[in-house]
Amino acid sequence: MRAFLARAAGKAEADDLAQDAFVKAWLRARDFRGQGSYRSWLFGIGWRVFLDAQKRERRRRNLWSLGADETEPMTAAASGAAVDIERLLVHLTSEQRAALTLCDGHGWTHGEAAEILGMPMGSVKSLILRAKRKLAILVAEGERDDCE
Repeated sequence: MRAFLARAAGKAEADDLAQDAFVKAWLRARDFRGQGSYRSWLFGIGWRVFLDAQKRERRRRNLWSLGADETEPMTAAASGAAVDIERLLVHLTSEQRAALTLCDGHGWTHGEAAEILGMPMGSVKSLILRAKRKLAILVAEGERDDCE
């Protein structure tokens, strides 16, 4: 859960979001009906906690500075390839990042990711396809810049 939230929100906020998600899951434990896996139910709670945190942050920014740029890059404490991946993932929407991370990073199926994200499976597949295309373009541009 923490690794997923770190990709979605950044490593600095992942611990707090994961903790909030686990507390909500504990409080809602009797709401789990067994219609899917418990793990995907838990990740769904984590995703909604992340979305709520994003909304709160947007509102907070709007109160303090009208028209402020809302695209702060994620920070990465890692080095090498991990930093490159983090830099690339910043260019994706949060939905694209989440879908790609769940399926390619954590090995969830498209159906499981759709359940976690609360969207149709076709939307998840489209998000992943668009994310991969955008990342391929960014990598190609980076390689061209390195050659010059």
